[in-house]
Amino acid sequence: MSETNRATNVPDFLGELDGGVFETKIASALNEVALGVLNNGSTGEITLKFKVARLSKSLEEKRVMITHKMSYVRPTPRGKFSEEDTTETPMYVNRGGKLTILLEDQGQLLTLAGEIDGQLRSK
Repeated sequence: MSETNRATNVPDFLGELDGGVFETKIASALNEVALGVLNNGSTGEITLKFKVARLSKSLEEKRVMITHKMSYVRPTPRGKFSEEDTTETPMYVNRGGKLTILLEDQGQLLTLAGEIDGQLRSK
C-alpha cells in the first residue's frame, strides 16, 4: 500500500469533527465573513486551530483527542464582530498516522469457516 493512501483524508477529517457540526460552523463563518467584507469594505478573517493530545497513557489504545477551534472576525459598519468556538473530538491514529473516527484495522472476527476467531472465544 502506498504512503499516499496513508494520508489523512482532510474532507473526511473535517466532516467527522464534532459529529459533522464543525464543518457546518466553518461554512457559516465563511458566509458571514464574506457578506461582512462585501457590505462593509474592510477585511475579515477566519482562523482554524487544532491541538492534538494523547487520550490515555496507553500506547496500545492509539487514540488522540483533537481540540478544534474556529474563530472569525466579520467587519461591521462601525467596527467588527468576532466569535470563537472550541470543541473536541476523539480520533484513532491508524497506520502511518492516518486520523479517522473509527479504527481502520479492527482485526479478524470470524474464521474462513464462519466460526468465531479463537482470540475472541471466552476461556
